[in-house]
Amino acid sequence: MDHRFFDFDATDPVERYRLMANSVTPRPVAFVTSVSPEGVANAAPFSFFGLLSHDPATLAIGIEPRLDGRRKDTAHNILKTGIFTVHIADHALTAQMDACGAPVEPGEDELSLNGIPTVPGTAIDIPRIATAPVAMECRLHTTLELGPARDIVVGTIVGFHLREDAITAEGRIDQTILDTVGRVGAMSYATTRDRFQP
Repeated sequence: MDHRFFDFDATDPVERYRLMANSVTPRPVAFVTSVSPEGVANAAPFSFFGLLSHDPATLAIGIEPRLDGRRKDTAHNILKTGIFTVHIADHALTAQMDACGAPVEPGEDELSLNGIPTVPGTAIDIPRIATAPVAMECRLHTTLELGPARDIVVGTIVGFHLREDAITAEGRIDQTILDTVGRVGAMSYATTRDRFQP
């Protein structure tokens, strides 16, 4: 089978992004809530995201800046307050999650703008999206400076919320109940409904 080789040292960053974002799929989406130092809530999705460790429980999010180069509210809030919550969206929450990715000026509350119900956090003082099947309350562990394209935020998970009805009598997690989605490429998402074992 033939392959085309892309020398990333000689490839434009926009093209590198296109190749990576449309080939490494499906990617889980971190639907992040944070609060500004002034107390304004913020919500935004990020698909450059992954789990790094369970002991200590650690995750990482890559947060790109706004088109004009300013730091996004999520990164600003996390760096200023040191706390945030990462939600995993289900199929029913996808449209509201995607809408929170639209650019708005600082000071706008995307949760209220998109009619997303929240409840208070448990371990940290960050609103939790009530309808998300999974929520991970995090404290900032560190940030990595890789360059101007991303703020890399590494968080320690200090609390974990899971839909009660997704926990089976045996203590396992029912993926059908979770019905989570992932980012495929461009503006597309995929469900986790089609599963198989090799």
